[in-house]
Parts: sequence; C-alpha cells; structure tokens
Amino acid sequence: MSFTPHYLAKIAEVATLLDPVIIDRAVHILRATRENGGRLFIVGSGGGAGHASHAVCDFRKLAAIEAYAPTDNVSELTARINDDGWESSLANSLKVSKIRAHDTLLIFSVGGGNEIKNISVNLVNAAKTAKENGASVIAIVGRDGGYAAQVGDATIIIPIVDADLVTPITESYQAVVWHLLVSHPDLQASTAKWESTEERLKNWNSEILKF
Repeated sequence: MSFTPHYLAKIAEVATLLDPVIIDRAVHILRATRENGGRLFIVGSGGGAGHASHAVCDFRKLAAIEAYAPTDNVSELTARINDDGWESSLANSLKVSKIRAHDTLLIFSVGGGNEIKNISVNLVNAAKTAKENGASVIAIVGRDGGYAAQVGDATIIIPIVDADLVTPITESYQAVVWHLLVSHPDLQASTAKWESTEERLKNWNSEILKF
C-alpha cells in the first residue's frame, strides 16, 4: 500500500477507537466552566500552541466561553522565557491570571509532558498550577498521555495506530476533537458561517416556494 491510502486508512481507524464517554466528560466540564463564569486557558507547544490560538477563537465565538491562549502574547511569553526560563513561563502566566476553581486548563500535547525526562515541563508546571488552584484540566494527547493524562479530569488519548505517525495523527485529531466540542449541542452557542448561511438559504428558498 502506498503512503497516502495508508495514512488515510489510519486516520479513519482512529475515529473508531476514540472514547466518546471521555469526550462527553470534557463537554460537561466545559459547560460547567461557562455556566459558573469560569475561563478556559488553552496551552501547547509547537503545533499545540498553534492549535491553542485557533481553538480560543472557536471556543469564544462558537461556544461563548471566555478563553485565552497564554502563548498568543509573544511579548509576555518571551520575556518570561528570557528572565525566568521556559519551564515556568506558562505557569507564571496562569498565576497572574489568577487561575482558580471554575476555570479550566485545556492542554494540547503529543506526549503530555514528563518532568523526569525533561519533556514539555512547561506544560507539566501549567497543569500543576491549575490543579493547585482548583481548576479542571482537560488534555487531548497522544502516546500514554504523560503527566497530562495523570492529572486530567478528562484526558482524551489519541490511540497509536502507527508508531511512525504518532505526531501527525495526534495533532490532526486534536483539531478534530476540539471542533467536535464546539459543535456539541451542549456547548454550541452560535453556528459557524457556512452552516448559518446554508440555513438562511434553506429558509429563503422555503419562503419563495410559498408563492
């Protein structure tokens, strides 16, 4: 089998292996966050940071949840890295935001962080800060989920279906899952542009047919 059909087959396989119960647990946490006036902080490194920026847009616009990505503030992030170090940069940002009970931290990571192996310690410390202050933690991670899986209130692990494709498939499904979350009826507060446009066209056509 050539690479392209193999990759697509593995992408399809993951969809059958995800645990909908855990995803619905994340929905419940996010809904409680919104109803209790909490905030959603989204963190990640590399591709996860890019996901965080996009997801903040979707959670604010489509789910009406007050959401922030600390890595979007490049000036603050680089100042903290320069002065205090990478490992504490996200945690210290969360402390200034006074993360607290009713807030939620959402982590995008392939490995989930490992303090002993010195991998993604910035995410480990962000999760520690969230838990110490009573916030919930949701993680969308690959492999065994690392530290994020250990402390997550809802940890969605993207299963390994090909050891050579762990990162691309995990990062692809992180986007799939967060789009599922903001589209869930229990969270969605407004429809996306094309869906709302299609609905208006359908209603418009229905009105025309009456004449």
